[in-house]
Amino acid sequence: MPSVDRLTALLDQFHVRAHLFHTGVMCGVTRYAAEPGRGFLHVVRDGAMTVTHPGPDGRTRTVAVDRPSLLLYPRPLEHAFQHAADDGSDLVCATLDFDGGTAHPLVRSLPPVVVLPLDAVAPLRPTLDLLFAEVDEVRCGRRLLADRLFDVVVVQLFRWVLDHADELALPPGLLTGLADERLAPALVAVHEDPGAPWTVESLARRAAMSRSAFAAHFKDVVGTAPLDHVTGWRMGVAQDRLRAGAAVARVAVDLGYATPAAFSRAFSQRVGLSPRAWLGADRARRAADTDAVR
Repeated sequence: MPSVDRLTALLDQFHVRAHLFHTGVMCGVTRYAAEPGRGFLHVVRDGAMTVTHPGPDGRTRTVAVDRPSLLLYPRPLEHAFQHAADDGSDLVCATLDFDGGTAHPLVRSLPPVVVLPLDAVAPLRPTLDLLFAEVDEVRCGRRLLADRLFDVVVVQLFRWVLDHADELALPPGLLTGLADERLAPALVAVHEDPGAPWTVESLARRAAMSRSAFAAHFKDVVGTAPLDHVTGWRMGVAQDRLRAGAAVARVAVDLGYATPAAFSRAFSQRVGLSPRAWLGADRARRAADTDAVR
C-alpha cells in the first residue's frame, strides 16, 4: 500500500465519539435497544455468551462467543446477550455516536455486526490493555480516559479492517476502495480537497491508471462511479457544515461550485431537498431522536 493516510481526512470530517457505559460482569440476559444514530462497541474480556440480533431478512441471527472478542455494531440494531449461567461474562462496553448517523461513510461500508476474537486483532492489544487497566481502578478522570482510549480503539479497529478487507469479505463500498492500493490515493485526494475540480481523468492520474480502467475498477470496488462518489462526499461535507451553521454561499464556494444556485441544484438532486429545507428537516429529526432516547 502506498504511503497515504486513508483515515485522517475521513475521521476529521466525520467524527466518531465513544462513551463508556459499562464495565464488569454481566449475568442472565442483557438487551440493547436500537437507538437513533448510535452504535455499540463491546469488548468481551472473559466468559462465554450467546449473541442474538435480527438479520437483514428479519430472522434472528445467533452468534456464540466463547473467547475474548470484540463486537462492533456500527448501526442502530437491537441485540441481546445471553450470558453463561455460572460466572457470567466480563465486558467493557461503549456507545458510538457517528456524525451523520447511518449516513456516516464508514457506517455505510460496514456490515451490521463485526465479531472479532481479540487474538485476531493483535495490534489493538496494547490499547485494550491500557483501557482495561483504567476501568479496573476508580481514579480521577477514569471515565474521560476510558472514552478517549475507546476512541483510539475505534481508529485502530478501522485501520485493522482496512488492512484485512479481503479476509472480512466486505461488500463494495468506501472501505474496500480505501483498502485498494490503486484507488486509495484518488479517494484520499477527494476527501482532503472536496472542492477541487475533480474529473475522472484527474482521479485516474492519482491512481496511475488509464481513464477507462480506473472508472471500471472504481465501480467494481466502491460500487459507484467516481464522480458519483465525489458528489456524495461533497454533499456529506455540505450537510455537516450546514448543520454547524455555515451559510449556503460559503459552503458552495468551499466545495467548488460556481454559484450558490449551482450548489443548491446539485444538493437537491442528490438529497431530494434544498439545503435550507434539508436543514430544517434535519433539526426536526434530531430533536425527535433526542426525545425518543430520553
